[in-house]
Amino acid sequence: MKFDDVLEYLGEFGVYQKRLYILACMPPLFTGIFIISPVFTMDIPNHRCAVSSLSNDTYAIQGSWHEDLINQSIPSINDGWSKCTIYNYTEEGYEIEVNCNKWVYDRSQYLDTFMSQLNLVCGKEIYRSHANLVLFIGKLFGAIGMGIISDNIGRRKTLMMSLTLMTVSGITTAFSTELVSFLIGRFFVGIGSMSCFLISYVIGMEFVGPSKRKLASNGFMLSWVMGLFLLGLLAYFIRDWKNLTLVTSVPNIVFISYWWLLPESPRWLLSKGRYKEAEAIIRKAAKVNGVELPGSLFDKSSLESPKSIQIWKICTTPQLLKISLIVFFNWFVASMTYYGLTLNVSNLSGDTYLNFTIYNVAEMIAYILCLLLLDRLGRKILHCSFMLFGGIACLSTMFPVIYGDESHIWMTSALSMVGKLSISAAYATIYIFSTELFPTVLRNSALGSSSTCSHFGGMLSPYIADLGIIIGGDLKTALPLIVFGSTCVTAGLLSLLLPETLNQKLPETIEDTKSLHRKGQRKGEIEMPEINDNNDVMEKFLTVDKTVKA
Repeated sequence: MKFDDVLEYLGEFGVYQKRLYILACMPPLFTGIFIISPVFTMDIPNHRCAVSSLSNDTYAIQGSWHEDLINQSIPSINDGWSKCTIYNYTEEGYEIEVNCNKWVYDRSQYLDTFMSQLNLVCGKEIYRSHANLVLFIGKLFGAIGMGIISDNIGRRKTLMMSLTLMTVSGITTAFSTELVSFLIGRFFVGIGSMSCFLISYVIGMEFVGPSKRKLASNGFMLSWVMGLFLLGLLAYFIRDWKNLTLVTSVPNIVFISYWWLLPESPRWLLSKGRYKEAEAIIRKAAKVNGVELPGSLFDKSSLESPKSIQIWKICTTPQLLKISLIVFFNWFVASMTYYGLTLNVSNLSGDTYLNFTIYNVAEMIAYILCLLLLDRLGRKILHCSFMLFGGIACLSTMFPVIYGDESHIWMTSALSMVGKLSISAAYATIYIFSTELFPTVLRNSALGSSSTCSHFGGMLSPYIADLGIIIGGDLKTALPLIVFGSTCVTAGLLSLLLPETLNQKLPETIEDTKSLHRKGQRKGEIEMPEINDNNDVMEKFLTVDKTVKA
């Protein structure tokens, strides 16, 4: 019998699976911390040029004498002091502005960040974007490289490698005193964190029965969000970037215990023909669950799988090519906007810690909405609505600035929160939507290509998030949101050209997909035999390399 037939005897989500699932959900909680921590560790505090004649200069005003000295030494700009220039006097006694090489920083929010430690300000802010780019390049390598390793040596071994890499890289990064070593550390953090999330997801999901997989999948997304809540709490109490990095890295050492606590995936063992090892794990699970199993469990049919074809076959039909390009673009935009809005939180007005927490609340609400509405409204209408709603919210941030509305500061932040909620929901929806759109013979390759497109979007996101800082001006805060909003609206409108897949059987061949597309164009929706639930969808979903966003 096949593995899912065994689950009918074992129980789709018994006591043993629940224990394993909880263990598998723990690493993703920390991967969110590692990936999103630059919001705090690489923030740029308020700063100004240091008064050269004052050895103990501080950003905070020490008294009226201090303020007078600052006014005499630092040019005044927009009711504040220049961040990058200082007065200098020529031999003739003329006063001129020159670039300074020493700064003082506002310590009210951070004791120190990596940016303030290395004085990466006044034209060097772009290095923050470079550092985030390196992280996303590492994520791409992790998704591809460690995925291949996982398929060859096993889930558990690769997970241990990923956890070790993520932990060691995080700890060593905390001791970086110059940019190069920091960038190298962030690259390996990206590899470790991405592969850690993916492999944990696969291990957790491969032991869950079909009817429970959608709920279990959302559990991993909620684990990611809980990690972000924990990050915000830790960052609030630990204001130094080195200590924060250490506190979020060192506890991962406890995951060494997973070598003994977490079993290898029986599905992977079956794929390698290691029947005895897989059966031993299954029988242990049956004992914990209190059920009886048949005497013989597996045979060669357990290894049967659909024959795949090359990804370039999507170019052989106009319908499939159109679907593919639209899906790829939506993955690209969803990733770019999700990470861009998250990294942009430190550029918004108000308290960064409060804004970050509200962002996380919005993301949690988004996943709950998806869980409630995905099977009621349909994939296409839900994904399109969230993309358009989020895009319009982000675009709306330009109007208060253009018309000089004094309330534009809080309105920009509020609209940004709406954008974060919407794009989080759209990102979650595109996973299942993509799985149902591509035929079985192309599904693995197509989702791998979609994931690659999402990583390229992630690589671009830090540059757009920092666009306002680099360019400046009245649109400093709204400019990144305008870029995110315009691309979201475009992607949302294009998604209307995709066929609906709710309550429909998965296409098995390219011809099935062509038929889906033709029927959808002719009658406005796909007419295929209904199924009672999404079990078939989720079963096929688990046959592909899980390309979740971590």
